[in-house]
Amino acid sequence: MSSGFKSRHGGGVIAQFEAAEVSILRSLVTQVLGLVAPGETGDDPLERALGIGSAEAPTDPVLARLFPSAYSDDASAGEFRRYTEATLREGKRADAQTMLDTAKPGRTDLTAEQAQAWLRSLNDVRLALGTRLEVTEEVHEEIATMSEDDPRYPAFVTYDWLTYLQDTLVRALW
Repeated sequence: MSSGFKSRHGGGVIAQFEAAEVSILRSLVTQVLGLVAPGETGDDPLERALGIGSAEAPTDPVLARLFPSAYSDDASAGEFRRYTEATLREGKRADAQTMLDTAKPGRTDLTAEQAQAWLRSLNDVRLALGTRLEVTEEVHEEIATMSEDDPRYPAFVTYDWLTYLQDTLVRALW
C-alpha cells in the first residue's frame, strides 16, 4: 500500500502507488469527473458564451456538497450560483484531469501545481464518497467495529485511505 506523499527536494511531492491503487483513484476521479460535467446554460447566446447557468441548487446530495450554496438567502444564493458554478465545474474538471494524467503505478512525481490539483481533486472524491456513504465524524470508530463481511466495508476503507492520502499530501506541501 502507498506510504503517502512526501516532499521532494526542490519542490513538489512524490508518492509510490501500486497498480491497484492507481486503478481505484482513476475510477473514483472519473466518476467525479462525470458528476461535474459542464452545467447547462440558458438559450441566450450571451449566457452560453459567459457560462451563466441555472440558479437552481442541485438536487443530488453529492452535487449539493460539491457546489454548496454561498448564501442562506435563496435569491442571493441562486444569483451567485448562476455566475460562478460553471467556473467551479471547470476548475474541478481541470483538477480531475490533472490527477488522471499524472496518476501512475510506481513513483509519481508531482510539481507543486500538480500537487495542489491532486489535493483539490482528492477532496472532491472524498466529499462525493463521504456523502454517498453518509459518513459522520465517527467514521473511524465505525470502520473499527465494522465486519469485513459488511458490504459497505470496502467503500469505508477506501474513504479512510483517501483521507490518509489527503493528509499526507497536505503535510508534504506544508
